[in-house]
Amino acid sequence: MVNNLRHTRESEIFLEDLAEELSVPIGRYEQAERSYQSLGEWLHREKSSVRPFDPNVYVQGSFRLGTTIRPSTDTEEYDVDSVCELQNLDKFSLTQRQLKTLLGLEIEAYRKSQSMNKPLREGRRCWVLDYADGAQFHMDIVPAIPNGQGARALLESRDLETRWTDTAIAITDNKGATYSSLTEDWPRSNPKGYCEWFKSRMSGDLERRKRILAESVKASVEDIPDYKVRTPLQAAVMILKRHRDYSFAGRQDERPISVIITTLAAHSYNGEETIGGALDAILGNMEKYILWHNNRHWIPNPTDPLENFADKWAEHPERAAAFVEWLLKAREEFARAAHSRDRAIIAETVGRGVGLSLAHRAARRPHQSSLLKIGSIAPVSAGLSFPDRSRVPTKPQGFGGAQ
Repeated sequence: MVNNLRHTRESEIFLEDLAEELSVPIGRYEQAERSYQSLGEWLHREKSSVRPFDPNVYVQGSFRLGTTIRPSTDTEEYDVDSVCELQNLDKFSLTQRQLKTLLGLEIEAYRKSQSMNKPLREGRRCWVLDYADGAQFHMDIVPAIPNGQGARALLESRDLETRWTDTAIAITDNKGATYSSLTEDWPRSNPKGYCEWFKSRMSGDLERRKRILAESVKASVEDIPDYKVRTPLQAAVMILKRHRDYSFAGRQDERPISVIITTLAAHSYNGEETIGGALDAILGNMEKYILWHNNRHWIPNPTDPLENFADKWAEHPERAAAFVEWLLKAREEFARAAHSRDRAIIAETVGRGVGLSLAHRAARRPHQSSLLKIGSIAPVSAGLSFPDRSRVPTKPQGFGGAQ
């Protein structure tokens, strides 16, 4: 285990600079925000076929959580995940296919109105808008309808936690058996609820940092948006995602998925006040939250315990083994770096997992306070939600402590 390591000041500073190096440039964030607002305006225009259904476009995934990392090369794109929730429809109004087709026609019309050259692509659960090459991002738009009552009733019938169900949604899946059927059996999701759960795991630290910042600029806490500060949990998740990406270059099918890393990290975080402390707690305790249920690994969605984020591990046991491999590697590398006072050695050690070029850029970066992040974005909760208008636990085999 790597809990309770004594990090040198130099290692802590390096981790802060590494998180900054991974941060999303504010220009990219503003670019994505303009795109969301533009799509929202289009869907609410007078001639829009979906306007009567009160479409609400909002962000999900890492942009909503404040854990997005910049691409490692200029050829990679930001994957900006969004939801378009038609709030005045229900599961008996239309089929999944009809919902996806309805929204797809509007998105295609929007693409043409914006003179976007790349064709609209259909994903399994979403439509994909590819922006011009210089934009360096594409937007995945998931069609959805409200499902709060349905989700609550389902979980109550199993005596499961319903705290987060108010914002649950039903989504489409063109590979699902009920895709073309008029039925209440739709795939479930709850990106807003998941973000609120994630935020609850760091709420004390988030509010403390906002209060300190507000005092420093003589403003009220209410005037400080969440994205102006970054917590150690968010920074740790960003660093671990990059470590995962680099460690599994060429083995993408095996690498741990982001939602597993994020969920286990948030469970393991206990309000540590530094990035190094957060990494210690996370890497030392992640496996405690991997359950063994019905003869398979189980990492429940905190907002919907019936969903297993590790559901593919039973079919692909190499992915469970890959998680163990990655966790032990990360433990060893970050533990070794924690003891060093030599910035070059710290960069070389951490660079084995995140990439030497990135680590060296972080080592050369002029250090600044990690409290205020004007040059980067770490949005939480409603930070990227746009207006509707104008737009039994057991330890899996293979886990062990690293020295």
